[in-house]
Amino acid sequence: MGRDVTAITVSGEDRRRYREKVRQCLDVLARMLGESQFEFERPHIGLEIELNLIDAVGDPLMRNSDVLKAIADPVWDTELGQFNLEINIPPRELGGDRTGELETEVREHVEHADRRAEEVGGRLIMIGILPTLRRGDIGEEAISGNERYKMLNDQIIAARGEEVRIAVDGPEPLRMHAETILPEAACTSVQFHLQVSPDQFGAYWNAAQAIAGPQVALAANAPFLFGHRLHHETRIILFEQATDTRPEELKAQGVRPRVWFGERWITSVFDLFEENTRYFPALLPLCDDEDPLAVLEAGGIPELGELSLHNGTIYRWNRPIYAVLKGRPHLRIENRVLPAGPTAADVLANGAFYYGLVRTLAEEERPVWTRMSFDAARDNLHRAARDGMEATLYWPGAGEISARSLVLDHLLPLAHRGLDAWGVDPARRDRLLGIIAERAASGQTGADWQIRTVTALEETGVPRQEALRTMVRRYAEHMRTNEPVHTWPVARPLPTDG
Repeated sequence: MGRDVTAITVSGEDRRRYREKVRQCLDVLARMLGESQFEFERPHIGLEIELNLIDAVGDPLMRNSDVLKAIADPVWDTELGQFNLEINIPPRELGGDRTGELETEVREHVEHADRRAEEVGGRLIMIGILPTLRRGDIGEEAISGNERYKMLNDQIIAARGEEVRIAVDGPEPLRMHAETILPEAACTSVQFHLQVSPDQFGAYWNAAQAIAGPQVALAANAPFLFGHRLHHETRIILFEQATDTRPEELKAQGVRPRVWFGERWITSVFDLFEENTRYFPALLPLCDDEDPLAVLEAGGIPELGELSLHNGTIYRWNRPIYAVLKGRPHLRIENRVLPAGPTAADVLANGAFYYGLVRTLAEEERPVWTRMSFDAARDNLHRAARDGMEATLYWPGAGEISARSLVLDHLLPLAHRGLDAWGVDPARRDRLLGIIAERAASGQTGADWQIRTVTALEETGVPRQEALRTMVRRYAEHMRTNEPVHTWPVARPLPTDG
């Protein structure tokens, strides 16, 4: 969840002072890392899920503030668009007893919120991109009421100096311009958090980067945008373009994008924060009153507010997080590559695959990133986003291999081993990784189901927009059963359907 801000006018002095504070925070972080200020016992995990609101026919419902009031639960919050909500599940130990409660907890929260949303004429849906979203739904009036979002929009558009350009290839290529960053709100994702000790951070981040492609191939769930059929996980390229602060000239000069895979393997978390300060100007230059050096020298733990705020406006697919909880600093990796949904079972299965696989790869004697170029990992992400389970990916020792074979023959055994190392109950391990195995074997991801359902509807003469609405309504009903997406049928429409 983002930090709230109040409406302000940003001056040149504000930017200069903020830059100085960010650099001071970076110096303090370096000192904390050098002095081993970070205590680390058992790792904790966290989970955030972004969702969409739909009305009775399956179109976006622009009433997130009303739904939030009806839900009345602090774990829920707004997101960028008025048709978005986000839930932040409290952290817990990885492998502890409460890990097994996670799926039930997610279901209970979503079911409660869904019932409250019904009271104001809406329903909730977990999906990578809401297929019924239209171009008319992304005007400035659709930005959520939190002042942070309006300020972020204004700063990105001002930095860019022109409209946002969206260009996505695929079966039905899309070319358009937008006057706001609201296309970003179409991207609804899951974020998996993993607390990591400072000395292991580099290895875990590298491992997370290496598996981004296989993760996305397995979980693709965003094939439609503004009525066009595009990539299996269109959310990846859309997010990259919707928050791009660079006009064409700066792209040509090699200026880094704010949605960034990165450009190299790392050795320390400091590498990532240092890159942030070196490459990216402030979007929200808001200073706290804290003097981080004075706090540290007095024996306290600084919040490093400016560093954290700046980091929150740089959208790495695996983002480093510094935070203070109960007076103790910690570091974690925020894995951001996956779309929301389709069900709580699918989300938790994706999480089990990620947590197990990253553990094994991070602790191998001969790490995967010493046998694989960084460019290959980045290319895997974009191949997987384009083609889903039909993608061909590169993996050390296997060469060019289908995503399906890579998961079933190479990665699932490593994920099993990693969950055992975390101490996850074998029955939960087998259930969740069993969902991954069956999804990979069948090839039916959320994206595949959406494409096949819309195709079946259109073959009977249903127009595209109505086919998308019908598919969204069916998707929402399947989501509520919590049956994994690989089991969902693709049915022909009944005479009364739609």
